Amino acid sequence: MTSLAPKTVSIVSVAIPIPVNQLFDYSVPPHIDYKQLQIGMRLRVPFGKSHKIGVLMALPALTEIESQRLKAIEAVLDTEPLLSHHDIHLLLWASRYYYHPLGEVMSAAFPVALRQGNPAQLPTVNFYRLTAQGIRTDPATLKRAPKQQQLLANVQAQALQGILEADLANLLIAPWRATLKALLDKGLLSVERQYANPVTHQQALQSPLYANTEQQQAIDQVSAALAHFRVFLLEGITGSGKTEVYMQIIQTVLTSGKQVLVLLPEITLTPQLEARFKQRFQVPIAISHSRLTDTQRQSAWLHMQQGSGKILLGTRSALFTPLKNPGLIILDEEHDSSFKQQEGFRFSARDVAIMRAKRLKIPVILGSATPSFESLENAARQRYQLLPLPTRAGQAIEPHYLILDIRNKKLQEGLSAPLVQAIKATLAKNEQVLIFLNRRGFAPTLICHSCGWVARCQRCDANLVTHYDKRLLRCHHCGYEQTLLQQCPACKKTTLTPLGLGTERIEKVLQNLFPEQRIIRLDHDTTQRKGTLEDYLGQINRHEVDIILGTQMLAKGHHFPNVTLVALLDVDSGLFSIDFHAPEKLAQLIIQVAGRAGRADKPGKVILQTRQPGHPLLLTLIREGYNRFAEVALAERKAASLPPFSHHALLRTFATDPESPLLFLQAICELIKTLPTPGVKLLGPVSAPMAKRAGRYHYQLLLQAERRVDLRALLDQVMPQIPRLRETKKIRWSLDIDPVDLY
Repeated sequence: MTSLAPKTVSIVSVAIPIPVNQLFDYSVPPHIDYKQLQIGMRLRVPFGKSHKIGVLMALPALTEIESQRLKAIEAVLDTEPLLSHHDIHLLLWASRYYYHPLGEVMSAAFPVALRQGNPAQLPTVNFYRLTAQGIRTDPATLKRAPKQQQLLANVQAQALQGILEADLANLLIAPWRATLKALLDKGLLSVERQYANPVTHQQALQSPLYANTEQQQAIDQVSAALAHFRVFLLEGITGSGKTEVYMQIIQTVLTSGKQVLVLLPEITLTPQLEARFKQRFQVPIAISHSRLTDTQRQSAWLHMQQGSGKILLGTRSALFTPLKNPGLIILDEEHDSSFKQQEGFRFSARDVAIMRAKRLKIPVILGSATPSFESLENAARQRYQLLPLPTRAGQAIEPHYLILDIRNKKLQEGLSAPLVQAIKATLAKNEQVLIFLNRRGFAPTLICHSCGWVARCQRCDANLVTHYDKRLLRCHHCGYEQTLLQQCPACKKTTLTPLGLGTERIEKVLQNLFPEQRIIRLDHDTTQRKGTLEDYLGQINRHEVDIILGTQMLAKGHHFPNVTLVALLDVDSGLFSIDFHAPEKLAQLIIQVAGRAGRADKPGKVILQTRQPGHPLLLTLIREGYNRFAEVALAERKAASLPPFSHHALLRTFATDPESPLLFLQAICELIKTLPTPGVKLLGPVSAPMAKRAGRYHYQLLLQAERRVDLRALLDQVMPQIPRLRETKKIRWSLDIDPVDLY
């Protein structure tokens, strides 16, 4: 029953990170000042037999819980709200739009350390100053203590105002702490604790580059709209200077005292862009991505929230970082599917960023050489303002494409003779070669030549991938591993043969063909150790590498001025797929990889090996460009009523038995039949393209509507009833709004 709480009991409604879409009411104990409570503060509350960290969402006068049954909050963790009302309204919208529990959505806005209840304090560092005595003391008087003499001289030479411990460590050869203590004891240095700021480098800054006509038009149009919400689609071919456009606009935003959020699709792009930004901006730059420690991510979050950080470079999860003075949001490579969260809270960083910019009344720039079909259609409908950059910046020219028909051709582990000759010719000119294959490992299949047995994952409908160097068979879907087999378990013969190509296999044939050349392989297997990728990229740019072999992590963003030949070994795998997104993704991949060639003053060549040389997709893409390809593909989607001309919601479910997921989706279909469903089609239920994955059986049901309002009207009725279905007890399920793939 609903009751008015007694005057002695104050009530708070809290969002708790659990998969239940409701707020939880608690009482405020006498020792906590109710008047100090504000929406957006973190609270520690009892929940079940433990406690949770939640976010205060409301201060209601009424509760549906009888006052004597209300539990009391345990602690208030913040003195001020960590989230502004803009932040909270955005998260409320995201929870409703994606039909995801509000507590989990609120939790996603915080870095892990704050989710766990850590104090919202910036880390501190030791800062050493010369005392008055230290300023007067001549280091020569310490000649009997040469290490102390050196340290004092270094500090005096560095800066009279003081020096950070990290900088001090760089000046001296370890061990140096005893030397430092001696100077402190003598009163020559003093120490204090200071909040660690994002690093502001004191190096000489680079001047802006010359902007060509198209770049300047883009800069001017965005700069004129900085006080308003508008979505700009910066469509620039690879090498057209999109980053320079970003930086000149960012400088204008910084000059006005505002902050900038820059989102990148992958961690691999962050160090390169960070280096370029530090060369141009004398402001604190914060970094946020999953390879950083919890402390580092909390520090970046708090610097932006408090306003001391001016630029945030981050991946998808950085989207919800609070900004004290927001001025601009940029999504680089906006088409990339990495911007869509595929587990848990399945949000699109691109779409949420646009809604965030709208609420903040600031512009958002979506940049890409190959914009998503959704963005191109929005530009065609004038919802987005298109800013084209059709020419490469500076002296660079677009690469020349060559389709190489490999039907009936003898291949050396996937390399055709004409490609090998092209590699040799490029290396002879002291230029670099990039070879692309989006499949890691040695070979995707291990087969018995005698009986046809194939090494399959017992937990997935997938083959085990051969990793020759580590002598392993590995499933790339569930992570299962086993030792590489020496004989067939079916016929006991030793005729096991690796079938197909992976980057590890290509690396070995390249080493045999070009034993004198320096080769680097960049894929998930070779770049797991921290700092490895940055080291490899440095070697490439210093021309310490001749042949670069890699997967999708090489496809975008990287600037390799001496790469003049790019080869895609296998473009056929993306030409045939049950997912209607596949042609778009393949075209984007081809253009992005090709864009690594000829980015300086040397002409580039792109070779595509294929057994489908007459495929319309390839011919349209290469002869007429990405935009013409997109026009043709969008016309096909419109005729078939596929997104962006309709709207999708995908219900996915799985269980350890094959029957329960199907029964669950059938129950939902029966439920929908009892509801008014104008304009909504049900496609399925069917098994997922990979029906068995990680020991679970996956099924899905696709809901499609030409009008989003019709789809949402149905979901608004269905979603509250799903938890009440008895079939939910045996399965796990999720809803994906605007899915980017149907797997």
